[in-house]
Amino acid sequence: MAMMRTEPSSSSAPQFEIKAQSRGRDNAVHPASSTTSMSRLATTTGSFGGGEFRPFKRWAPWLVPAFVVANIALFVATMYVNNCPKNSTSCVATRFLGRFSFQTIKENPLLGPSSSTLEKMGALEVEKVVHGHQAWRLITCIWLHAGVLHVLANMLSLVFIGIRLEQEFGFVRIGLLYVISGFGGSLLSALFIQSQISVGASGALFGLLGGMLSELITNWTIYANKLAALLTLLFIILINLAVGILPHVDNFAHIGGFLSGFLLGFVFLIRPQFGWVSQRNVPPGYIATPVKSKHKMYQYVLWVLSLTLFIAGSTAGLIMLFRGVNLNHYCSWCHYLSCVPTTKWSCDAGPVYCQSTQIGNQLNLTCLSSGKNNTYIIDNTSQVRQLCAQLCS
Repeated sequence: MAMMRTEPSSSSAPQFEIKAQSRGRDNAVHPASSTTSMSRLATTTGSFGGGEFRPFKRWAPWLVPAFVVANIALFVATMYVNNCPKNSTSCVATRFLGRFSFQTIKENPLLGPSSSTLEKMGALEVEKVVHGHQAWRLITCIWLHAGVLHVLANMLSLVFIGIRLEQEFGFVRIGLLYVISGFGGSLLSALFIQSQISVGASGALFGLLGGMLSELITNWTIYANKLAALLTLLFIILINLAVGILPHVDNFAHIGGFLSGFLLGFVFLIRPQFGWVSQRNVPPGYIATPVKSKHKMYQYVLWVLSLTLFIAGSTAGLIMLFRGVNLNHYCSWCHYLSCVPTTKWSCDAGPVYCQSTQIGNQLNLTCLSSGKNNTYIIDNTSQVRQLCAQLCS
């Protein structure tokens, strides 16, 4: 998975297995005719009287496939608006694709539209969000993709991860988790990357991974092979985050989406304790050991704490964003979370340009890419280049 500017990596969801049998007194089920004999209730394939018992409802997935169709349809619409043969001197596959042909590989190696078209369609651009009152871009950007390779990789990831989650938890909870996590990824990205546009669903996808991790933690007692599931999931998350240190990948969207999904998973994906489910589904002729509480105390604590942290973090992030705060100025090392320079590649975003006006030792600079403006007192003109780079960062 990747946000905007490079090819994402796709990953499949680890397979979690619910315990085959219950444990402890809370899960005991007794035949009504005999209080001395006890039958243990299977959680997935066990049965009473030949009928199969499933403790949790299985949903027919339709929302995740609809999300996939919507993303692909929007990419096609973006290519239609792009109309490379009309707006550019050179295009890729014009003979076969006509109006839908791609920008040159040099301009867009992911085989997609121009940056100006993505901006027109609703890409995340901090200047327009803050000064143009276009906060909707924090949501619309998660439905856009920079190229064929980008949309295919993200949609494969969405199919592998999202369909299984929707089967387990339903379309309402997974739909909310996906969209709100995408918003969280866009918000963190906007606070750190303010001189470039950003598009892609990977913040939302990382939210699903974060939700899977918190779901495993909050429902820890109902799973068998839980340690193997935890290690597998952590491995998948770390690999995808590691891809984010490559240049032109918006890893802040990944991190923001993951943190949002992790917190929201404790809220949306909580399961009732097994004894409570057994009690509600006991067959005629059996008596289940009474269980008063639907959830365990630690689940309630995690629910309240996570919801509080998410609301506080989102509110603080929005306030800082609309006040024009750039978090890079307060965290000198944070840019390494999104790109680590090596001898093989550079993390420079490319040349930046400023319009300058100088009167005496007073210099007024305007960043042409973001529209930011500031006035400086300088001793010599050698400082202009550094000040321009700082203003556009």
